[in-house]
Amino acid sequence: MNKQYINGQWVDAIDGGTHELINPATEELITVLSYGNGKDCHAAIDVAEQAFHSWSKTTPYTRAEILKKAANYIREHIETLARDMVMESGKPLLEAKGEWTVAANLFEWYAEEGKRAYGKVIPTNRLDKRSSVIWQPMGVIGVITAWNFPAYNPARAWAAALAAGCTVVAKPSESTPLSGYHMVKALEQAGLPAGVLNVLTGESSSIGQAMLDHPKLKKISFTGSTRVGKILMDGASRTHTKLALELGGNAPVLIFDDVDVDAVAKVAAIARFRNNGQVCIAPQRFYVHERIFDLFAGKVAAYVSNLKVGGGLEEGVNVGPLITRKQRDSVMELLEKAKSENAKILTGGHVPVHKDKGYFIQPAVVAGLDQSSSLARNEIFGPILPLFSFSDLDDAIAKANDTEYGLAAYVFTNNLRTAIHASERLEFGMVGINEWAPHGTESPFGGWKSSGQGHESGSEGLFEYMEKKLVSIGGL
Repeated sequence: MNKQYINGQWVDAIDGGTHELINPATEELITVLSYGNGKDCHAAIDVAEQAFHSWSKTTPYTRAEILKKAANYIREHIETLARDMVMESGKPLLEAKGEWTVAANLFEWYAEEGKRAYGKVIPTNRLDKRSSVIWQPMGVIGVITAWNFPAYNPARAWAAALAAGCTVVAKPSESTPLSGYHMVKALEQAGLPAGVLNVLTGESSSIGQAMLDHPKLKKISFTGSTRVGKILMDGASRTHTKLALELGGNAPVLIFDDVDVDAVAKVAAIARFRNNGQVCIAPQRFYVHERIFDLFAGKVAAYVSNLKVGGGLEEGVNVGPLITRKQRDSVMELLEKAKSENAKILTGGHVPVHKDKGYFIQPAVVAGLDQSSSLARNEIFGPILPLFSFSDLDDAIAKANDTEYGLAAYVFTNNLRTAIHASERLEFGMVGINEWAPHGTESPFGGWKSSGQGHESGSEGLFEYMEKKLVSIGGL
């Protein structure tokens, strides 16, 4: 299961490339993987294109049975799947189990939603004419996903595309491929025909270019950085390849002075450091009303200082390692830059003394920041909670919107008027009011501005992989 999966077979990379998979908590070798390139991708697309002719002609009910069996397989094997996810990603076991549960739910959701790709009949202005709109599967879909959610990210794209009647060529991250391969096994055991799903790990640039270049690949669904998303947009402009992009985020959190400060601070300490802050919709820029700023800062720092850092399989661990040494170093550099800007570290911000192996950082709370600071301008993607203050609603909205990103935002208030005004004025695709999870299997997930285009999840996620067709009959 450490090879490429093409046409229903586990095969070596065409050029024989390999890649070492490292445990980020111990820096130990987990396994050696096949590591492909554009050649493997071209071969997989050819296979998927052939499989599309038959898969697209199956009924949504046939496809649903397979997807539901895959969901059941995941639920039945969740202990094994979650432990492998912990090994490759470092996240705590409880988080890994939760992610696999959501992945199973996505397969079940799209199993049913695929049956509801309804068209419509359009009344015309002529008696001898009938017009209707139908939806049809798009074709071969390329799916490139990130390492931070190695089951959830692929599941929402694979499940929707397969339910729509498309075939898939997927590239999970080389940092967390085991979860993707487990999903292959789930679908294989569920009876998915050969060639309908093909999965490879390898060189990101050459595989991405192969997806752009191949005339039979109709769309790329990409989860990753804004920088790479722009590269794909440039390439797609030359090849007319459609894109769905879920890119970076820099989510503001507006905390007004009418909340229970202790309660919000306690939960904020958990929400900010879910998956060690390596979450695109993670609450990042905490804007706290000036009247409660000092109180909130003290309480959240106290809660964060009590978070347990360690390997994901250790008892009671809240925060695991960063995914790679490079990622850890990048976060530490950002923290050092903040110090040079006169930021004040209230807790954490150092490598834990009890961890001589692994890519760990003690979660940090940082104050003394303004809008020009590095921690305001950059997506942190690590265990730092930066604090800012605001004076009133207009000030809060202006500061929150002062970013190129527009994925998620959060508002905490007990004032209905404040909540409504904030939610309508924030320039973000998702806004959570008094909650930290403004997303769900049944809800559209997508961002504004530089945070992407298109939507995953919900009914919108299904139609991302279908083409709308007008059928007009005249002379009746």
